[in-house]
Amino acid sequence: MTSQTELIPVPRSVVTGAGEVRLTADSRLWAGTATEGVGRWLRTVLWQATGLPLPQGRELDDAHGDGIALRLDPGLGPEEYRLVSDRNGVLIEGGSAAGVFWGAQTLRQLLGPDACRRAPLDRDRTWAVPYLTVEDSPRFRWRGLMLDVARHFMPKEGVLRHLDLMAAHKLNVFHFHLTDDQGWRVEIKRYPRLTEVGSWRARTKFGHRASPLWEEKPHGGFYTQDDIREIVSYAAERHITVVPEIDVPGHSQAAIAAYPELGNTDVIAASSKGDTALSVWDDWGISANVLAPTDNTLRFYEGVFEELLGLFPSEFIHVGGDECLKDQWRQSATAQARIKELGIADEDELQAWFIGHFDKWLTARGRRLIGWDEILEGGLAPGAAVSSWRGYQGGVAAARAGHDVVMCPEQYVYLDHRQAAGEDEPVPIGYVRTLEDVYRFEPVPPELTSDQAEHVLGTQANVWTEVMEDPARVDYQTYPRLSAFSEVAWSALPAPAERDFADFERRMAVHYRRLDALGVAYRPPTGPLPWQKRPGVLGRPLDGMPPNR
Repeated sequence: MTSQTELIPVPRSVVTGAGEVRLTADSRLWAGTATEGVGRWLRTVLWQATGLPLPQGRELDDAHGDGIALRLDPGLGPEEYRLVSDRNGVLIEGGSAAGVFWGAQTLRQLLGPDACRRAPLDRDRTWAVPYLTVEDSPRFRWRGLMLDVARHFMPKEGVLRHLDLMAAHKLNVFHFHLTDDQGWRVEIKRYPRLTEVGSWRARTKFGHRASPLWEEKPHGGFYTQDDIREIVSYAAERHITVVPEIDVPGHSQAAIAAYPELGNTDVIAASSKGDTALSVWDDWGISANVLAPTDNTLRFYEGVFEELLGLFPSEFIHVGGDECLKDQWRQSATAQARIKELGIADEDELQAWFIGHFDKWLTARGRRLIGWDEILEGGLAPGAAVSSWRGYQGGVAAARAGHDVVMCPEQYVYLDHRQAAGEDEPVPIGYVRTLEDVYRFEPVPPELTSDQAEHVLGTQANVWTEVMEDPARVDYQTYPRLSAFSEVAWSALPAPAERDFADFERRMAVHYRRLDALGVAYRPPTGPLPWQKRPGVLGRPLDGMPPNR
């Protein structure tokens, strides 16, 4: 294979031939019915990188053999594609527009790393695609990236850039973590204080929560509803679904700071001598301030979700549900009265009741609830799906009970975890998770039967940003490990121990040049560059192998 055919994620089949298709100023691009959007995207990115205009053409013209044609083939699966480059030109066929789009991403890789740039380096160079046939389809329907913009806000342009990087890796679900104790990031028109108050904090801890360092300036930001519409539309053009997350009932201090009546006011007042007001949290960790299980809280969040459904057309809506400390509920007369009124056993069942309310509410509106695996505690809402983050066992339990699962165990695909054991690793968090560790991650737990494994929708890598204070830090933690993850999510790989990591590394040697062209500040294989280090900033490294649970 040539360097051009060193593809990531690796396709199901590549058969090479002798010869090449050369794209010239006379080359044309034809997009068949339902592929017009892919045609617009491909024409735009190739014009930016090559300077070639690629005007509208006819379906492959035997007289020229230097054009590109896009069309549907109903015989292919929904995201399956076939790319044929031969004397007739380049033909990309897909079972849907999404399949054609993934084929177009492969074509971009085949043209070489400079095809990922935004302007031509040399307008006189030759752009060629080797003769070959690529046949390919994804292993999983959910190939996700979760980005936490609540801890450190990422402006809209940064989010759009990450969507482009996801598309380049054939990832198709963007889990948008919009709210937490440290910030509320989405405009809700009926509740303006959520962003007026909840979208910024007075200062920020620099490093792990045990760090003595603070950045003594306000931090914040939020997306207007028009920003959200633009992000969702931009993602849809790239065949990415945006799944929003609004955390309930824990991780909610920013909301309570904006609307104190959402909190357990009888407990907060008792502990602060009558003052029920909280501020947006400026520290990391798990806040004890959680939502009160009152009718007022339910109505408030129904209003939030009602506006959210108008912005996000996704099947799934994520409600968090993780790390909800129950101390305030145990101390709150209001919460205890609710437990008695409902006839339930304890605070775990109270959380299950809270989550179950929104499961029914979303189901009645044609949507599906998904939450972190704590929603299993106290009984799982019948239609809910689970993001299994604390290990494999939450996903195993959910799948065995007939619930859909997205596998994202923290010990394997939390990209805030450190990438090496060296002291130069910036703000080291958690276990060492190398590029090879991520490449050998297996999303389907072996103890599931084949029927149970059908409930594994797919997998997702999570980027939590407590210690990622700027976009360059997010790049460093995310790449190149997301490149390895994309192959795990897309390709039909052997069992983890049998995967050919040396082959992946060889292909990565070319892929690093694509990341360079895309402007990604990834971690080099030799370790952090001087400006990527954070000497003296305290982290929380964990030694040894992560527990397999």
